[in-house]
Amino acid sequence: MFRPRPRLAWFIALAADALQLGLFPVFGPGFASPADTVLDVTVALLMSALLGWHWAFLPTFLAELVPFVDLVPTWTLACWIATRGPGGKQPPPAVGRPGPPAEPR
Repeated sequence: MFRPRPRLAWFIALAADALQLGLFPVFGPGFASPADTVLDVTVALLMSALLGWHWAFLPTFLAELVPFVDLVPTWTLACWIATRGPGGKQPPPAVGRPGPPAEPR
């Protein structure tokens, strides 16, 4: 189902969010916590290295700087957005039977 790089990115995102929830007293102050900053910068670099740059990483990184917002699993959400596929849309199904193209009128 998953290729190795997205699977590793999911693991990192889930682990980072679980760590921030589990060690709330350390990460509670938001941008005032050096541990929070180190974790968020590390996760942002790893996610970009594994998945390439995605627009979802920037608001996630900024949201992690706000106190108590880092209790929301933002890295997991960003990973889901980045790995859900191109635009999240499936190509439309083909209609009709295959055959030669119609001639212009």
